[in-house]
Amino acid sequence: MGSRVKPKLAVWKFASCDGCQLSLLDCEDELLAVAGKVEIANFPEASRAVVSGPYDISLVEGSITTPHDAERIHQVRRASKFLITIGACATAGGIQALRNFKNVKDFISIVYATPRYIETLNKSTPIADHVFVDFELRGCPINKYQLVEVISAYLMGRKPNVPTHSVCTECKRRQVVCVMVAHGTPCLGPVTQVGCGALCPSYHRGCYGCFGPKETPNTTSLGKRWLELGVSHEDIVRGFRNFNAYSEAFRRESEAHEPHIRE
Repeated sequence: MGSRVKPKLAVWKFASCDGCQLSLLDCEDELLAVAGKVEIANFPEASRAVVSGPYDISLVEGSITTPHDAERIHQVRRASKFLITIGACATAGGIQALRNFKNVKDFISIVYATPRYIETLNKSTPIADHVFVDFELRGCPINKYQLVEVISAYLMGRKPNVPTHSVCTECKRRQVVCVMVAHGTPCLGPVTQVGCGALCPSYHRGCYGCFGPKETPNTTSLGKRWLELGVSHEDIVRGFRNFNAYSEAFRRESEAHEPHIRE
């Protein structure tokens, strides 16, 4: 009886900092267990070895920011049975999506000595804006245990068990005192998806929204609460324009406060 062929796993990079790929390498013992079940066919961060597709699972990090990448992501999609986006860049456009609120040509002329050599799109967009995505794993960076769960789920033919509730729920479970109630500190925890272990509130800091909007986030209510705490409209815009600035819920709330900013 012949040995069973292992599923092929590929990891792809687009516009990003590589932090989410490093989260996979940081899995250590868990990564060894996963590696024993799959053939890591394409993972430049870990190995120069490249095995041709098609691939059973593709992990995609990064946003689409250039015409070349807008074409390349379709090639990745066609070569992949399951395509999983990992991180804020791939799921929401990332920190580089801050350019979406301005004219990118203004930045190019300021930053680069010879702008004519720069070929870029007007916006930084998530992978799902270009191709069908089987699952989106949030975070900046992602939670390595959630990543192992997602990979394991697809290998076993089941739905990934990744929570979509708010960071507030995690604070309650960890008996972390609410920073907004106790100290009046602005916090994105009520509208942010869990995944960090309530890291910032554990150190008496407000949540920065690293994991993006939770399921059905009430950003309007949170914006009003921040105003009651004395936060200016300008700072509310800044608060929602972070790692997941161009996710729909955060983008909509930040844009709602822009007209109130005094010139």
